[in-house]
Amino acid sequence: MTLQDQLQIVSANAEAALVPPPETRKPDTGETGPTLEEAMARNEALTEKLDALDAVLAKPLAEILAEREKADEAALAWDRFGAMWMLSQRAMRRVALDLAAQLGVSEEEVVARAMTHANAVLNGADEVDLGGTIAPAQLQHIARHRNFLRKQFRTG
Repeated sequence: MTLQDQLQIVSANAEAALVPPPETRKPDTGETGPTLEEAMARNEALTEKLDALDAVLAKPLAEILAEREKADEAALAWDRFGAMWMLSQRAMRRVALDLAAQLGVSEEEVVARAMTHANAVLNGADEVDLGGTIAPAQLQHIARHRNFLRKQFRTG
């Protein structure tokens, strides 16, 4: 369809009648649209989303903002905890490598020993509390996340 097919230029003659443009039909692509079940499922999903949004909007603004502040505080606390954990890990790695260098042990050997110890803890073979520096609650926490941690400490 060209632009000329879409435009109709009417002459300045006041007696001329406006002729509407011819109707254009969309080509039949053979698609019939969603089935009734699909449409009902989509409608139900959209209704659930709308209900959830209505529930949020029904709250007073002060309550919504307070929840967001709590979430922001929790996120900041976790972020700070992660930074503290990374700092302590880097510091302990540096101490381990410095001590290993004094003893003539290579970095590869230190890493291999660390992996061996980590796998021993993950496999339950090392339940030693290291002289009270590792609380039973910490070992239980490690045990709860054992499957995830195993993926982190795979060798080769």
